[in-house]
Amino acid sequence: MHSSWLCALGVLVIACAGSSTGASAAQAAQQSTSTQPEKIIIDTDIGDDIDDAFAVALALQSPNLQILGITTTFGDTAERAKLVNRLLRDDGRTDILIGVGTPTQAKSGFTQRQYADAPGYQNVQIAPAMDLLQARIRQFPGQITLVAIGPLVNVGQFIDKDPAMFKQLKRVVLMGGSVERGYGDPYAAPTPAEPEWNIVNDIPAAQKLFASGVPIYVMPLDSTQLKMDETKRNFLFRKGTNLTQALSALYYEWGQQTPTLYDPMTIAFIDKPELCPTKPMHIEVDEKGYTRVTDGPANANVCLHSDPEAFFDFYLSRFATVAKPAGGRP
Repeated sequence: MHSSWLCALGVLVIACAGSSTGASAAQAAQQSTSTQPEKIIIDTDIGDDIDDAFAVALALQSPNLQILGITTTFGDTAERAKLVNRLLRDDGRTDILIGVGTPTQAKSGFTQRQYADAPGYQNVQIAPAMDLLQARIRQFPGQITLVAIGPLVNVGQFIDKDPAMFKQLKRVVLMGGSVERGYGDPYAAPTPAEPEWNIVNDIPAAQKLFASGVPIYVMPLDSTQLKMDETKRNFLFRKGTNLTQALSALYYEWGQQTPTLYDPMTIAFIDKPELCPTKPMHIEVDEKGYTRVTDGPANANVCLHSDPEAFFDFYLSRFATVAKPAGGRP
């Protein structure tokens, strides 16, 4: 059923014909140019906190990004996929594939269920996340950035199932970890580093990722505690587009006041890297989920500092005009 889903959509001729992943990174580089949008797949636990929705919305608004798929991870992954489906359809984006990850025990409340369960949005074909990831990498070896903004369940399963294909990713851009500071007011004295949500909810998967050899760019708590105040929210919601109206609905259903936009920094970094300058480090994930800097060759590029005002100037500017998709379904 799952392979026919991909073939019926005409997504991947080479996969349906049984082609392997033999294309080299050099060949892939020849197929792309600097003028082409960055190909990304977003792996998200959308529906609990609100920052995932703001991250997906930013990606939808970026002419520099081409979203090849969105996969859901952690907890009720099928419900998360329904939310993604409605968000994409509200924005008129029927070109983006959706993959549902393996469900796990829920550890947090799915706050945006009413939006996800609205009638009229359920007619959608969704494949397993692993099928989507493998198909897209076969299609674009060496070209895809995996944006990991949820617990790393899908990532760990992918590495276990096909580590060679996982290395065909161009890179992983991760919101996760805590290097020099933990959760807390970003304008107050730093709190000590602590296990961060996306890491601590699948520690073995995080350990596999940092040992995978794939280029990793990390946006930890140090640089992502970006508080979106009322003035900025009102500016965004007053735009009155289908997408900003959807964000407004999700925000009010989330039910809290000031969102922290942890996850959108990953999208902003891909689109405009100077917003979160990185430096190479050797990161080890210990048995408690701490992301510790240790001696050894660098296995990650980590952003420890960002400028919140520069980030929000960029974020809001992306919604100043209605975005056009960065290319349709390949």
